[in-house]
Amino acid sequence: MPPSSSNEHAATAEKIQVLNKTAVEINVNDSRAYLICKRFIDILGATVGLILLSPLFLIVAFLIKLEDKKGPVIFKQIRVGKDGKEFYMYKFRSMVANAEELKAQLMEKNEATGPVFKMKHDPRVTKIGKFIRKTSIDELPQLINVLKGEMSLVGPRPPLPDEVAKYTPYERQRISVTPSLTCYWQVSGRSSLSFDEWVDLDIKYIHERSLRVDIKLILKTVLVLFGSKDAY
Repeated sequence: MPPSSSNEHAATAEKIQVLNKTAVEINVNDSRAYLICKRFIDILGATVGLILLSPLFLIVAFLIKLEDKKGPVIFKQIRVGKDGKEFYMYKFRSMVANAEELKAQLMEKNEATGPVFKMKHDPRVTKIGKFIRKTSIDELPQLINVLKGEMSLVGPRPPLPDEVAKYTPYERQRISVTPSLTCYWQVSGRSSLSFDEWVDLDIKYIHERSLRVDIKLILKTVLVLFGSKDAY
């Protein structure tokens, strides 16, 4: 077989593999019983969490303002929810007040793959910000999003609109369910994983989600919550 034909055959095979991956049929567990139980767990978990963690919230709020008085304690950002519906996601502010303005200057230093932006040593992160990111405390205000029904305790993390705009059909499966606080990504390497690995783990969850899987992931998240070496 001529070299050109061999190369064309390899290219065609690779293209078929890509098409197969992007054409995966979404198989989501949307049984009424499961969704009712999942929502009950979300409301119970978020309510108990907000009550028990309220002293911690006050301390973190004080420390954020102590270091940087210019910005708000809670940072809200538009994220994409189930079926593309946008909402404001809440986090404790871990960066300087003008972080979004500085992001454009740092894009060439992006260490993540795919349409996401990540830097291990992001100069925009404050001192208290480094601590609350390392311990995932910055994510705790999202319990409010869970109570509002915009997020769940377990499922894919909510992406940014500009990230979703670059998604392939395969990657868009991430927004076929309600976004959440934790999933396989949170307990399997977090920022050390590539974007493709992250997406694969989210889609793995979407295809196999159940109460057993949800409870298992919640328990695993509690175990790795404080001090994950892969969080930044």
